[in-house]
Amino acid sequence: MIIVLKIILILVLILINWGIIIPSAQAEFCRQINGHEVCIIKIKRSAKNYWEYRASVKIDQEIRPIEIYDCRRGHHITQNGDIITFKSDQVGDLICRILKR
Repeated sequence: MIIVLKIILILVLILINWGIIIPSAQAEFCRQINGHEVCIIKIKRSAKNYWEYRASVKIDQEIRPIEIYDCRRGHHITQNGDIITFKSDQVGDLICRILKR
């Protein structure tokens, strides 16, 4: 009985130490566009429409909320429902070019 408790205690300590020592990876993909640092923080491809991406980006340390980037139509949709073309904001071009539609 004591041996089983020791084994369980050792396993619990190993799991706790493993969680503390190994931090989760949070890689950001960053590029310079017109003098601004643009980083893709989080991105997910739509299962239904393969040309659409839901992405959160950071421009000059300012994080934008998740928006829908439509590579087929060349615009992105904000959370308010506003449609913004890629011409006025080159982040959409970056997302579509990097992910090769």
